[in-house]
Amino acid sequence: MRKLVVIAVALLFFAPSTVLLGVATLVNPAASAACLPGSLVVGPIPDSLTAATKNGQTVTLNRAQLTHAATIITAGSQTAGVGGPGVVIALMAALTESSLRMLANTDAYPESADYPNDGNGSDHDSLGLFQMRPQSGWGTVAELMGAGYQARAFYGGPTGPNYPSPRGLLDIPGWQSMDPGEAAQAVEVSAYPDRYQNYQPVAEAILTALTRPAGSGGGSGAAPVVPETTRIVFPLPEGTWVDTDSFGWRTDPFTGERAFHAGSDLAAADGTPILAVADGVVVHAGFSGGFGGLVIIEHTVAGERVASYYAHMWETGIHVTEGQTVTAGQHIGDVGSSGRSTGPHLHLEIHPGGQGQPAVDGTAWLAEHGAEGVNGGDMTLATCTSGRGA
Repeated sequence: MRKLVVIAVALLFFAPSTVLLGVATLVNPAASAACLPGSLVVGPIPDSLTAATKNGQTVTLNRAQLTHAATIITAGSQTAGVGGPGVVIALMAALTESSLRMLANTDAYPESADYPNDGNGSDHDSLGLFQMRPQSGWGTVAELMGAGYQARAFYGGPTGPNYPSPRGLLDIPGWQSMDPGEAAQAVEVSAYPDRYQNYQPVAEAILTALTRPAGSGGGSGAAPVVPETTRIVFPLPEGTWVDTDSFGWRTDPFTGERAFHAGSDLAAADGTPILAVADGVVVHAGFSGGFGGLVIIEHTVAGERVASYYAHMWETGIHVTEGQTVTAGQHIGDVGSSGRSTGPHLHLEIHPGGQGQPAVDGTAWLAEHGAEGVNGGDMTLATCTSGRGA
């Protein structure tokens, strides 16, 4: 069975960007083997994918939906004990609950519309891909409007943000031997428990189409495959930040000397969510000299490779890992003041051409590319915060 899965994945990796897949049971959630973290590697994301449900309904997913699926797969790959079987269950749940769309809910939480979303839902007070409820303890509105957070919460376990309650998949005793639809229901606790099983073939088709064998990236040091982004967003939620130090020549806040500042310093309260400016792949996540906690993401924008840098997060404020696929607007970290910093703020850099290429004015670049929320800074914050840094 394992050989058949590898062969199928390899063949589909080289298939055209629009994929039509039949119903095939390539992953058995009841199997005892579980992939170790990192064994599911997301490859190029197709423009669309068409598959059939168990009842024969044809489902076509667009690139935005598949990008959310890639985030779910990556989170599963990074969570010990999940593997392919757990990822299939998570995809079944997200397909059923939201059709793999990040749904706001303006009736219950008007502020949810301030976060990147794929539309508005109306199921009680539920949010996001898995329709999780803040009042049930799944997380805050800001957290639940992030695909990566919701995926980690669905998987649960000791490293899950919701541990020990509400229960994620890893918190369900014997989930590996359950029918996958029953396992999804054990997490979602839906009033309609029989819906999930219908999407198992679609979930398996997604996993097959989006993954490739570990180590197939062409060797160490190879540039990651980064599909064209679906949109551009501002890296901080509207109304939470103020530009305290712009790109260009300035007086260094530490030395008092004239020096060139390669980024934009956006002061915000400690812990404010930092959002990925575009779809991409994380190429660095960790501490780096004066940057402190630093995340670097590689994107493809209008056919050009672009790198975005997000600096000064605390160690506990970095929510992504190297190699992870992220989506525009995904919560990748929290504002901090580590490294060469005078107070909580995000130091943002934009490097057209990718890492190692000269930076440009990040806020101007975002405005030029029509970023959502680019004019959302709250200038009243200038009276209460003055974060600046490297």
